[in-house]
Amino acid sequence: MAENLFFPKDGCKADIYEAIIPQISALTLHETDRTASLANVVAILKEALNHFWIGFYIHKGGDELVLNVFQGPLACSRIRRGKGVCGAVWSKAETIIVDDVELFDGHIACSTTSKSEIVVPLINKGVVVGVLDIDSDSYATFDSIDRDYLEAISKIITDNCF
Repeated sequence: MAENLFFPKDGCKADIYEAIIPQISALTLHETDRTASLANVVAILKEALNHFWIGFYIHKGGDELVLNVFQGPLACSRIRRGKGVCGAVWSKAETIIVDDVELFDGHIACSTTSKSEIVVPLINKGVVVGVLDIDSDSYATFDSIDRDYLEAISKIITDNCF
């Protein structure tokens, strides 16, 4: 049975990440179903950080990432390698923070409400197996704190789920 999520509601961003990382690790460590684990990770991130859109795109073969579990409005189902922020992260195998998505060359507008974005690669044995995509409805939402903690969460996810 799932436990309640505990995080400081009035804490700074780093405090929230510090509180949810052990919970993400515990929820994914022994779960054998990847979808269940990813769904819980998205739920934790959405509840704790309350961003506009949070989800995963997974590489299932070929030259596309495929939409996986997410919370938020309708999303693009498939993203080609090198296209948009997610495709660029997949190609480069590094996190990208975009302060204004309209200024990102080749941005894929799944929703006009999205204003800024962070995409973190899921890297397993040197191969990008997917990405964690988080969109905000405000400009310049994400910074190095988000990058560092979300990269740590990405490592937990790949270690426990892939």
